[in-house]
Amino acid sequence: MSARPLPVSPPAEQGVDASGIAAFLDAVEAAPDIEPHSLVILRHGHLVASGWWAPYTPERIQLLYSLSKSFTSTAAGFAVAEGLLDLDDPVISYFPEFEADITDPRSRAMLVRHVAAMASGHLTDTWTDAVRLDRKETVRGFLLIPPDRDPGTVFAYNQSATYTLAAIVQRVTGLSLTAYLRPRLFDPLGIGETAWTRNRAGREIGFSGLHAATDAIARLGQLYLREGVWEGRRLLPASWIAEASRAHVANADGTPEGARSDWQQGYGLQFWRARHGYRGDGAYGQFCVVLPEHDAVIATTAATDRMQELLDLMWRHLLPAFGTAPLPAGGEADGALRRRLDRLALPPVEASPEPPGPADAWSDAVFVPDGGVCAGHRALTEVVVTEGDKGPLVTLVEGDRRFELRLAGTGWTVDPGPTPTAVSGGWTGPGTLRVDVLFLETPHRMTVTCSLPDRTFTARWHTTPLQASSLASLHAPSQPS
Repeated sequence: MSARPLPVSPPAEQGVDASGIAAFLDAVEAAPDIEPHSLVILRHGHLVASGWWAPYTPERIQLLYSLSKSFTSTAAGFAVAEGLLDLDDPVISYFPEFEADITDPRSRAMLVRHVAAMASGHLTDTWTDAVRLDRKETVRGFLLIPPDRDPGTVFAYNQSATYTLAAIVQRVTGLSLTAYLRPRLFDPLGIGETAWTRNRAGREIGFSGLHAATDAIARLGQLYLREGVWEGRRLLPASWIAEASRAHVANADGTPEGARSDWQQGYGLQFWRARHGYRGDGAYGQFCVVLPEHDAVIATTAATDRMQELLDLMWRHLLPAFGTAPLPAGGEADGALRRRLDRLALPPVEASPEPPGPADAWSDAVFVPDGGVCAGHRALTEVVVTEGDKGPLVTLVEGDRRFELRLAGTGWTVDPGPTPTAVSGGWTGPGTLRVDVLFLETPHRMTVTCSLPDRTFTARWHTTPLQASSLASLHAPSQPS
């Protein structure tokens, strides 16, 4: 189904100073380590600002990384409301087939609410060990790892905990997370296409892997801001929203730096408490920020290792923009902001579309990793440059896999599939070819630089994929019928 449009309003009508949003855009675009992809701001239930940095587009779904956890939490909330799940049940009670294997008293005492709140009692993430102990059934592997402390007493960000919560929801409902959420969350909120990564067991992994549009992030935030009500209809109990968004176990280290960190304000049920409001977040800047004190939601997608800096810029520029009363209508600032949001774009690579020297010097040129091994992407073994019918063709070789990139002109060239990309590049010097490729259903960009004199190449990820097995896998998964 197509998403129903959110009600749109000029910022001023909702008490939002457009110049504050413009200042945020200035700051984000000036930050050398932040690559913004999208921004959506809701105030008083109205869409007051939205923009996508081309070649990213509104309809494009993108990997949300750990922001997926907040959708998993929401699925658990529905299961609790329907009497299928009890937060105070022991985790082991949902996996009776493991009863004889799980003998550690702390593992047996672990409750559903403990895994939902990242308070399983472990002091570090257990995912690698859980998979090693039981690759086929990772929940069993997780429960075989004795917690270091009593469950419910310490916080540790733990992928296994969310995976276990997701596994319980899928077990008690008999459905995948996507299938369970479709009639309960996605369709009522007008959320269109989604896709969720599955593991070898066919289970949606819960802690990551959800692909959805920025609009879906904003709508989830608005549902939580309205305490479970959407367009006058209650979807989730207000008690669940309160439980999911409050801090369950303290995670601050007591230092001044910790006080300034939005990752040390406490953790809810797959939501982070923040210095302002609370949020779901995913690696590299996928944010769903809920601000009850301002009656606002901020949704972003981005590519950055500086996630705290991105939040700091929100607090510095956007919070002061949220006023308490409507501003004078018809201001030039609203119109200027709208025009700017409509033309947001990532700058293409500054390069010549033609080689400065003889073109045939690059014809069928083969490049090997500089230093013998490609440090940026170890599976990348060769780069081949050929002349195609529509411009230069750059082929990235990973063993027996070949990933083709076409250069056309000086802007971004979009290839819609099956691994959607946008490519920009050209010659930055007589013997140097640079190609940037955006994997459009992820936050990731790779820069490949070929040196003609020594026939070598380098490859660099601007943000490193956390789960990809190959370049061709950097796209939303196909969903089973």
